[in-house]
Amino acid sequence: MAKPTGRKDRFIKKEPKEFDEEVIQIDRVTRVVKGGRKLRFRATVAIGDRKGRVGIGIGKSHEVTGAIQKGIAKAKKDIVKVKLDGSTIPHDIKIKYKSAKILLIPAVEGTGLISGGTVRKVLELAGVKNVLSKSFGTTNKVNVTKATFEALKKLQETPRMKKRNEAKPASKPSQKPEAKSEAKPEAKSEAKTAPKKESTKK
Repeated sequence: MAKPTGRKDRFIKKEPKEFDEEVIQIDRVTRVVKGGRKLRFRATVAIGDRKGRVGIGIGKSHEVTGAIQKGIAKAKKDIVKVKLDGSTIPHDIKIKYKSAKILLIPAVEGTGLISGGTVRKVLELAGVKNVLSKSFGTTNKVNVTKATFEALKKLQETPRMKKRNEAKPASKPSQKPEAKSEAKPEAKSEAKTAPKKESTKK
């Protein structure tokens, strides 16, 4: 007899999410119309896989959950692959977005994320673990988030990173001779066991 399946069984197996999600800010916005004011919620959301891909989106809805879902959907359409140098950024960069200014400086291993709350969330989702940052001008979270995102988009590959990537394929063929050397001892062992069988016959 097959056991009856309820609604709870459907939610037991959950697939791992492709991106982690962080809600930056939720605001109440109003629009004045002929009949009065219409109240809605605006959610600024950032998503990332912590391995170099990050995106941001803004969604509006009459409910908070609906605004967050719309923001996530828009962020998935605007995913950017960030060029990282290990656990930090490849070079210094300064970006101005409207009234927000962001300065990002690469740091050595073990420094950590020296940055504010809004910038820190975006950098963590992008996979940056060591960086120095400074925010100038406005403290508006929406503009600071967009400025950080624009800074990550404009990161470029350095000559040192290119040399490192070119050196990686050259090291792969060195593994093939090891497989041949492993096969030789097996042939010798077979040759040693053969004379033993002849000696037993005599």
